[in-house]
Order: sequence, then C-alpha cells, then structure tokens
Amino acid sequence: MYPVSDRFLARLAESHTPETRVQLFLTTGDVVDLDHTGGSVTVDRGQAHRRTCTVTVPDPALIPRTPTDQLATYGARLRISRGVEYGHPTDTELVPLGVFRLDSAEGDLAEGPVTLQGKDLSAVVADDKFTTRYLASGSVITAITNLVRRSILDADILPLIDDVNIGSRWCDVEADPWAVCMEIAAAAGAEVYCNADGVFVISTLPDLLTTEPVWSVEAGEGGVYVSGSRGMTSDGVHNGVLARGENASDGIPPVQALAVDDDPGSPTYWGGPYGRRPLFYSSSTLTSTMACQNAARVKLIEAKAPNSSGDLAALPNPALEPGDVIRVTHEDGSRELHQVASFSVPLDLGGDFPVATISAKEDA
Repeated sequence: MYPVSDRFLARLAESHTPETRVQLFLTTGDVVDLDHTGGSVTVDRGQAHRRTCTVTVPDPALIPRTPTDQLATYGARLRISRGVEYGHPTDTELVPLGVFRLDSAEGDLAEGPVTLQGKDLSAVVADDKFTTRYLASGSVITAITNLVRRSILDADILPLIDDVNIGSRWCDVEADPWAVCMEIAAAAGAEVYCNADGVFVISTLPDLLTTEPVWSVEAGEGGVYVSGSRGMTSDGVHNGVLARGENASDGIPPVQALAVDDDPGSPTYWGGPYGRRPLFYSSSTLTSTMACQNAARVKLIEAKAPNSSGDLAALPNPALEPGDVIRVTHEDGSRELHQVASFSVPLDLGGDFPVATISAKEDA
C-alpha cells in the first residue's frame, strides 16, 4: 500500500470530503490544474498497462483543435491524486493514483464535457516498437532498465528483487518492448509495472500466507465494508512448474528444471489427491539449470495459490496497490485474508469502489 498516515486510514471510515487533483503536464513544461467533475483510475494487475484513467472536464473550450492546444494528445501527461480532508480545506492528505500519457480528449464542442483517457507510462515503452533487431542481455535489472530508458530517458527504475543473469534475447522488428520487459522479469519470477508515482517497479508478488494485512475492511459501524462475495475454483491452480530455456544464439543447450509442491500436508501436494497439474514456462533468457530452478520455484508460489476470488465493495481507499493483503470481516462475522488484484478509484463523490482479489484464505 502507498505510505499513508494512520490518520488517513481512520478517516476513510468517517464522513469526510474526498479531495481529488488532476494536473496536466504540457510538453512546454507548464503544469495546469484541471477542473474536473468525475472520472476514475482503474488499477489491474492482469493488464499489460496496470493503470488507466478517465477524467471528465466540464469546459468544452479545452477540446483540442490544433496540436498546440492544451489537451492535445501529443506528449502531454496527467498526474492524478485522491485523498481526504481533515475538517478544513487546508488540512488534507493526498495519495497519487498514477502518471498517465494523455491518449484521447473528446467532447461536445458546444456544451461539453470533455472526456480524457490515458494509460500509464508503460504504454510509451510498448508503442516504441523496434525498427531494427534489438539484443536484450546482461541481467534482469540491466535489460529492463535499458529497454525502458530506450523510450523514456529519465525513467525511474525501482528494482526490488535479487538480480539474476539472463541469456541473450533477440527482439525482432515490430516487437513490443514492454512485452519483452515482462518476459525478462518473469525469468526472475517477478513482474514489472508502473506504480502510482510513475516509477517502473520490478518486484515479486507478496506471499499471501506470510504477508501482514495492510488494511481492514470490516462490516458494521465504523467499518468500510459495503458488500462482498466469495468463490473458488481449481482451474488455473498448478502444483508444479517446469521451466525451460534454450538459447541457440549463445550456443547454450536446452536446460530445464521442475519445481513441485512437495509438502505432504498441502492440499495441492504433487501426486496427492489433487494429482499432478504442471504449468510450463519457457524463455531464451534461462540459460542454466539453476536459473530454471529459480524461475520455477518462484512461479510455483503463485501457481499453487488457491484460486479463490472475492468481489468486494468498500469505501474508497486510493492508497491500495495490487498484491496488497487485506483483512475482510463479513457481516456474518467470518474473516478472510484477500490479496488485491484490481480496483477502480472514483474521482467524484459517492462513486463505487469495487475490489477484485486473486486469492483468499480463512483468517483465524
């Protein structure tokens, strides 16, 4: 979760006026605060571009007519925040929701409003497709850093993993550099994404079983719980991962390693009642048995997680991040730990705050 004060989390459950801010960063270097009447920021771990936004601006005069107009979609960026007011307009706490490339601006010329849409900065990397063959090599962090800064020279990179070397990864003309970044991160059992500050983060998914909850979603008086549902399926749950690598350009023969759930007490024990359900992963970045073992072991943690899902509605918390573990107390008093997969933060009063989760377990 984005760092906030204890006062902030307590305020979410109280009657308060939410504060929102939308800033337009022009290519001239000017920064404009945009009046806005609504919109939302959607954050979804399952999408290539984790953060997307929609903003409603009332003034039709802002509809771009030439490339030099304020909201022209040729390099401008949006920075969006939401927070709380502590009883006085000057006493507020804002949380960033993302930095976005402005992709479209449209509306009625006479009456408005203007609808703005954008994607996080990973879209800049994705659209800068290769015009010549490109070689990604070295280590996970080095290769991803080079790919990102190939498109955004001053990009901030935040690696939160132990670096590992990769094999040569040749990228063809027209290939998507962001897809290559995600493949390289996967070689370390990690993911790469743009966070709320516009920083490119390389990290692993927190383990639901060992991570402390960052937020309590409780039903009843003083809680932020609105409603909730729960489901479970064995689809997509694997108890083994076979990681394979082959890199002819480096003259390295095929290598592979299998990681399995070897805990006899686990419901997904390899060869137990659950059977054997392997997941397969291959990449030219894996050039040794040890690299395959590392990739398989880290991927197994996520692959064997219970495929439970929860659809929650709560009072909005703009500080949440995908992967956060939250404690949910339902109206019947039952408690569960959930791991956040996606949510949508409204930019207007009274908007819904739906939260989808990727796994859950009962909480004693």
